[in-house]
Amino acid sequence: MGGTFDPIHFGHLFVAEEVRTRLNLDKIIFMPTGLPPHKNNSNITQSIHRYAMALIATGSNPYFEVSTIELDKKEISYTIDTVKELKKLRTGVKEFYFITGADALLQLSTWKNIGQLINECKFIAATRPGFEFKDMEKEIERLEKEYNTKIYEMSTTSLQISSTEIRDRVKKDCSIRYLLPEAVRNYIYKYGLYK
Repeated sequence: MGGTFDPIHFGHLFVAEEVRTRLNLDKIIFMPTGLPPHKNNSNITQSIHRYAMALIATGSNPYFEVSTIELDKKEISYTIDTVKELKKLRTGVKEFYFITGADALLQLSTWKNIGQLINECKFIAATRPGFEFKDMEKEIERLEKEYNTKIYEMSTTSLQISSTEIRDRVKKDCSIRYLLPEAVRNYIYKYGLYK
């Protein structure tokens, strides 16, 4: 499960756990992005903080893990390269799944080597608040036809939480309690993030 996780919150964690339990997956690997090609990197919090918050948030779940594959890179991080590297490191794993939200799925055709990526791992499209399910279904149908693959749709309970909202609330001195794990909230305040 890739993302900037700036910061990681209960929405991310809930979707990951829902996907894991429904598909009976062995492990969910959270992959904080290094230098994502589709975002303004100057506005992203330092990787050391995003990694630490992800570790804190996932530490109590034995099925969750956090990887530094993308954070360790100095160049732009492309998902195809990350998946290939992950497969080299985890040679005993039979199948890899990539969990993405509706927003990312709608932009999938702009990703580097998308045809190859779709064949390297199975995609799980989880619904996210604010996106029309019919738009996602239409795009899934198009991708499946174009790349002769199966993309799994998963409607999860929507938690109306966004990292952008959390950052804005911190900036405005509003409470972020109950939007993310308490230890992550404490970390944000300890290091003065998002002020």
